[in-house]
Amino acid sequence: MSDAEHQQKAASSEVPHHVAIIMDGNGRWASARGMPRVEGHRRGVEAVRRTIRAAGEIGIKIITIFSFSAENWSRPASEVGELMGLLRRFIRNDLASLHESGVRVRIIGEREGLEPDIARLLTEAEELTRNNTNLTLVVAFNYGARQEIVRAAKRAAQLVAEGKIKPEDITPESFAGFLDAPDLPDPDLIIRTSGEQRLSNFLLWQSAYSELVFVPTYWPDFDRAALEAAIDSFRQRERRFGGLAARTAS
Repeated sequence: MSDAEHQQKAASSEVPHHVAIIMDGNGRWASARGMPRVEGHRRGVEAVRRTIRAAGEIGIKIITIFSFSAENWSRPASEVGELMGLLRRFIRNDLASLHESGVRVRIIGEREGLEPDIARLLTEAEELTRNNTNLTLVVAFNYGARQEIVRAAKRAAQLVAEGKIKPEDITPESFAGFLDAPDLPDPDLIIRTSGEQRLSNFLLWQSAYSELVFVPTYWPDFDRAALEAAIDSFRQRERRFGGLAARTAS
């Protein structure tokens, strides 16, 4: 087998290490079927379960899901209440099985101001699964990328004010250490469902060199086949990270 064939075979088998997903289209899925929006969100939870299971089977090591944005609080109170109820039920019903499957749960986003029981459930999920290593599930909850960057800037500024670091010590590499999950690698692939083609304030810092795949499928219909199709698209990309030579997923 020639060198070119070896490289082609390696590329075809490459699985992104970290996949992030903007789960969009629950409401439109429901509306298209004459159902209330909350039914779309309920079916969306089923898609989350399918995707986590498929990610583990495919060999993805980190999957980040955009579950609730900082801007979502502006939705009608009844819908926000339903979403909080779904989160509560998901953690209470699914946490044990995630733990048994070796999934580690991480939460990114602003925790201050959350309802006490929600905050406790998020902490419980992280603490129970802390030592699991099969798959890391990062849940972006009450999350906005601009807000995350501002939090990071405040942390850096506080250290400067305390004299612990100098302004010139702040570099792109060191600044990343102030983000919500500084130990995690940037996503190799970001998928957005529903056909919309924007990041919507999701992982703006971390997505600098991520590959983006936009799929027309509404989130409740997303399944393993759709995930594999997005990964196939990822495999066709040449990732140069600003340089000339292509690099593989981290």
